[in-house]
Amino acid sequence: MKYFDKVKFMSSVDPSLVDGCVAVSEFSDNGDIVVIPGFCDVHVHFREPGFSYKETVKTGSLAAAHGGYTTVCTMPNLNPVPDSVENLGLQLDIIKKDALIEVLPYGAITVGEMGEKLADIGGMAPFVAGFSDDGRGVQSDAMMEEAMRTAKALGKMIVAHCEVNSLLNGGYIHDGEYARAHGHRGICSESEYAQIARDLELVAKTGCSYHICHISAKESVELLRQAKSSGLDVSGETGPHYLIMDDSDLREEGRFKMNPPLRSASDREALVEGILDGTLEMIATDHAPHSAEEKSRGLEKSPFGIVGLDFAFPWMYTKLVKTGIIPFEKLIDCLSTNPRRRFGLPMGKSFSVWDLSAEVTVDENFIQSQGKATPILGERLLGKNLLTVCGGKVVWEN
Repeated sequence: MKYFDKVKFMSSVDPSLVDGCVAVSEFSDNGDIVVIPGFCDVHVHFREPGFSYKETVKTGSLAAAHGGYTTVCTMPNLNPVPDSVENLGLQLDIIKKDALIEVLPYGAITVGEMGEKLADIGGMAPFVAGFSDDGRGVQSDAMMEEAMRTAKALGKMIVAHCEVNSLLNGGYIHDGEYARAHGHRGICSESEYAQIARDLELVAKTGCSYHICHISAKESVELLRQAKSSGLDVSGETGPHYLIMDDSDLREEGRFKMNPPLRSASDREALVEGILDGTLEMIATDHAPHSAEEKSRGLEKSPFGIVGLDFAFPWMYTKLVKTGIIPFEKLIDCLSTNPRRRFGLPMGKSFSVWDLSAEVTVDENFIQSQGKATPILGERLLGKNLLTVCGGKVVWEN
């Protein structure tokens, strides 16, 4: 196969994977063209079944392919909740019919994600990426310990949304300077790190494989760092928005509201350090689309959640790599290599081709997701995806 001289392959991409999949030489040699291993996002919401007016498997996987993602793991806050083989089967049927990329669901930890009774973890185990009650923290110590012991016996991972309900106090943004200056109720960092501390004690007790969702607080990073140094089988993710923004960037709009919230500058700095030293080994978008009407209600009344799959890579490439904050190879490891290794997901013939010198504008036409709420709507970023190939099949072509 013939390639342009300017086409570069990431060190983790075997050029033989590309051969027979696509002629890279079809693309213009103007600019900096790079072939990157397919991204893997272990934390997305595709909203189907139950909330297809927000997103569907088809539109969510299209947004993922647009963003260079070839594997995603979908969270179980659906209707019906995948807490049994029967309910999970409804979701698997939709995925089989409509997914453009590899879509792997999580099963719920508890029935209805209510935290009161263990879901059918044993029955669902062969069909899921792991188990999570994302959107809610498991409040009962005994319930979480039972879930960990069951998952451990089955060789599956617990993927935890960590949040202590009694510490929320009706908050909806970070309990920091912006909240105090604008009269908003805040969510304290302790609501996150206190439950992480509880769970890490249970991991030490049970030996369960455990992953922490959307880490946002500096205390959480340090807890994970200590747990890893003690040899526990643990990992953690953060999101692009937590690495790039903080609560000083907030505006009185629903597109700035997510859970956990944007925290302080010192939290953001600790998250970046966690990426650099390997404490946080993966970055997940927590892609969480809602309707335009839902997100038009302001900070207090809009639902939690923003989108990110379409533009996560160019956003981080522009704001973190081009500014010298995070090395390019480190970013790719966090988006592709590390999540696949941790979750045991093979690469296959999956990659994307990017023109890193081309600009894109993150507007509603650019975003393929049904949800359009993002704090960077209207921004121009470096990095245009020319092509995504998943399992040898073209799933996005500019």
